[in-house]
Amino acid sequence: MSYQVSWTDVSRGDLNEIIRYIAVDNVDNALNVLDKLETKAASLEQFPERGRLLPELIDSGITQYRELISAPWRIIYRIEQQEVFVTAVLDSRRDLQTLLLRRLGN
Repeated sequence: MSYQVSWTDVSRGDLNEIIRYIAVDNVDNALNVLDKLETKAASLEQFPERGRLLPELIDSGITQYRELISAPWRIIYRIEQQEVFVTAVLDSRRDLQTLLLRRLGN
């Protein structure tokens, strides 16, 4: 069974911000990061449930979001029927609980 992977506007904005930030110092590195993150997200077409539930949200009872790690980035997504929605791409070095609850908990 194959799933369609879609990026939300917010997650595309996250990705663009990350790439722009990296590109200030090294355009080649930015393009490599972009390729790595897009490839990792595309892999969800075949195995969307392989990502772990978000530990920051489980205690709040929010269990529909999962993540893949592409260090130091976290690709946050949810599965709905035959589609995977990438909802955020975040830097794992930050304290993300408040940000995740504000963004995804609504």
